[in-house]
Amino acid sequence: MEEQLRALAGPRRRQILELVRDGELSAGQIAAHFEVTRPAISQHLTVLKSAGLVTERRDGTRRLYRANPAGLAGLKQFIDRFWATGLARLKTEAEAEAARPGRRHPAARRGA
Repeated sequence: MEEQLRALAGPRRRQILELVRDGELSAGQIAAHFEVTRPAISQHLTVLKSAGLVTERRDGTRRLYRANPAGLAGLKQFIDRFWATGLARLKTEAEAEAARPGRRHPAARRGA
């Protein structure tokens, strides 16, 4: 997970990952979206590939890149734990607020 977090720390790498989320693109196609050199894009792709966030497939002389959802699985599980805890806490607070004496439903306060 540490390597994935480091790879995703770069905004350009996040943009590249978005580009290859739904399909394969060559390095040249990816580079066309940015105002940087192809070697710079290749370096970003190497970092993403090393972190397991993209896969590379050769098609003749071209290299095609695609997002690797499995590479994000550990990171997703880590983040989901915070999300689930936060939702449970929000539910508890909302229920406690609704149960307080003298509380009226928000629609009743608006005259609805």
